[in-house]
Amino acid sequence: MTKLPTKPALMALAIAALPGAASACACGCAIFDVGTSSLLPNGPGATLFMEYDFLNQTTNWHGGSAAPGANNDDKKIRSDFMLVGAQYMFDNDWGAMLEVPVTHRGVLSTDSGSPEETDHTALGDVRLMVNWSGLSDDMSTGITVGVKLPTGDSTFAGFDPDLQVSSGSTDLLLGAYHSGNLTEDGKWGYYGQGIWQHVIATQHDYTPGDEFNAATGVSYDGGWMLGTATAAPVLQAIVSWRGRDGGIGDPANTGYTRLLISPGLKVDFGTWRFYTDVEVPVAQTVNGNQLIAPVALKFVTSYSL
Repeated sequence: MTKLPTKPALMALAIAALPGAASACACGCAIFDVGTSSLLPNGPGATLFMEYDFLNQTTNWHGGSAAPGANNDDKKIRSDFMLVGAQYMFDNDWGAMLEVPVTHRGVLSTDSGSPEETDHTALGDVRLMVNWSGLSDDMSTGITVGVKLPTGDSTFAGFDPDLQVSSGSTDLLLGAYHSGNLTEDGKWGYYGQGIWQHVIATQHDYTPGDEFNAATGVSYDGGWMLGTATAAPVLQAIVSWRGRDGGIGDPANTGYTRLLISPGLKVDFGTWRFYTDVEVPVAQTVNGNQLIAPVALKFVTSYSL
């Protein structure tokens, strides 16, 4: 028997979002595109959500291992991604989503010959997405199609093209997701999701590389009670690939492949839901020299109307 997935157990790809992909950040922000089991559709109605993601890139990486920091003019890239969004399901098959990100980024670099830190906060690239969950009666399988618009700041003088808050490009987004139960009682569930991002129009002679991100995870929905809330642990594996950039900038030091393991927790308060995880790279290969982060953090809060 197939159990209708609950909202806290689902809600994943539609947020594919995430602010990580709303920035150019060729050195690693796209890990936030997938890997949250908190925003998949599961019935008509509206959901409002907020997200905060944190990435602090401090270790120089070359190929598949750490490399001397002297080989990279960038010494630290800290990114705080903030996002607000809304999803509305018109019926059990069709829905739409809007995401509006804001990013704060601080870069410590020696490009000028001595250490210099530059900070910038700006609107990121807005995303518009359409979700179709008509592949299954219980809405457990669906397809997402969308576009990322160049609404953010891509011309800040203090950042290289791959570190701008906005990529300055218009991108096509194509994704899919599936979820189900591992046990007949529905206490153990699983999900998988993936999204491909492809540039279809560019500005400023800079072309960000294509990206593909996928996640698969299991969760225990047996009902851990925290007062009036129900909590469930989540364990996921995330695969992230990005091609080299083109045009101006530093294409030789862009593009990567990585595998991350991510333990998380989702808490259901009824109409309010909370999700958090920690994403840790266990294997990664980069082109040239790039700064990597030892861990990434994600927090999502949603409210169903």
